[in-house]
Amino acid sequence: MVNMSLNPARSLNLRRWILNRRDLVPLRSGTLWKIEQGVVRTLTCCQEGTLVTLGFWRSGDIIGEPLSRISPYQIECLTGVEVSILPAEFWQQGLDAELRHIQQAEELLSIVHCKSAHFCLLQFLLWLAQKFGCEVNQGRLIDLQLTHQEIAETIGMTRVTVTRLLNQFEQEGKIRRCRQRLVLLCD
Repeated sequence: MVNMSLNPARSLNLRRWILNRRDLVPLRSGTLWKIEQGVVRTLTCCQEGTLVTLGFWRSGDIIGEPLSRISPYQIECLTGVEVSILPAEFWQQGLDAELRHIQQAEELLSIVHCKSAHFCLLQFLLWLAQKFGCEVNQGRLIDLQLTHQEIAETIGMTRVTVTRLLNQFEQEGKIRRCRQRLVLLCD
């Protein structure tokens, strides 16, 4: 896993941080972060060194080490990100965000445990379209740029399998590529 040293010059103040794609959100004991703008993924690393994606989070979501018992635990920026510290006195107000956190983890867990690679990837794309999608003429644009490797790490496949299945989905008319994004086409 990558280590990031904190750069105070990149913070807006002590409670707000601006980070770039691939930066890690700083982990501070007892600190929750609110994502003001951008998308992050939470991840860990297995004993074999395999990266395991724990979740994807966007503006309005609450993230941080206190929401996880996983170690090691990291929060990687998938886009440019702005986060702010959620003071402990406001944690109770973040209860809805915490419930969404749990629900999302359960949704991803159920997708990852699909036996069929074809069905697993399709369900993951549908999930991404629901969480990060917007309606377009032909279907739903997944407005999040993920590499085939990041998708593979998330759902426990190889990059080659993900690429093969995405090509198959495109030939079958299930998806269309649009400027490094995917569009799930209407049935």
